[in-house]
Amino acid sequence: MQPQNVQPKHSVKSVVSKLEKNIAGQHAPKVLVLYGSLRQDSLSRKLANEAVSILEGFGAEVRLFDPRDLPVFDVESTDHPKVIELRQLALWAEAHVWISPEIHGNLSGAMKNQIDWIPLSDGAVRPTQGKTLAVMQISGGSQSFNAVNSLRVLGRWMRMFTIPNQSSIAMAWQEFDEQGRLKPSAYRERVVDVLEELFKVTLLMRGQKEFLTERFSEQQQEQPMEVPNAEALNLVALVASNEESKKASKQEPETKCCGPKLACC
Repeated sequence: MQPQNVQPKHSVKSVVSKLEKNIAGQHAPKVLVLYGSLRQDSLSRKLANEAVSILEGFGAEVRLFDPRDLPVFDVESTDHPKVIELRQLALWAEAHVWISPEIHGNLSGAMKNQIDWIPLSDGAVRPTQGKTLAVMQISGGSQSFNAVNSLRVLGRWMRMFTIPNQSSIAMAWQEFDEQGRLKPSAYRERVVDVLEELFKVTLLMRGQKEFLTERFSEQQQEQPMEVPNAEALNLVALVASNEESKKASKQEPETKCCGPKLACC
């Protein structure tokens, strides 16, 4: 029988020791940038290009995925070239940046479609588990946070570590210059803040992914269930038999009718 109230054996010393052993390598952080618009000249794409430029300035290796020609998610089209490309990039990356326009109070369908094509698990591999994530959104009107809030929910579902900072650019149509670059402003400074935080947190966590994402519940499920031996099974059967006997002895004796005019009826 499994003992009750089992939990992992941790201490400050043991955890710190494991963290110190998993020091990240010196290679450039690998970052995948996804944006949720199909227009060539979209504001989401412009912000994505800005994110690529900033991250590369920090020393990251960045890939920008073009969502055009990606089929609508149908589970079955896994051999489509764009699906294969997206899934390979998701495996390659150590960090993600998700940028969506806000449409009808939420993220765009093009953004959700990309995330839907990234599997939560692929056999024994979980492509996004333990990876870092930054979320940003574009708004055509006043500032809102509906899209980034939804992206955070998706990031948690994909078992990612979403950094606390985020960016939402209001009236984004007036925040880019003729070359498509983000103009100097508080909005651009916030974008830099978000990407700088992502860069640092990715370096901090990428060597710790396996340790930090260990799940006690999954480890328990993998353990073989203990099978009681024959003596224990016999004991259980004996106890059950005794209980049945006690119940039978407590039952009232069956009353027999002595006729319609007698009290015993």
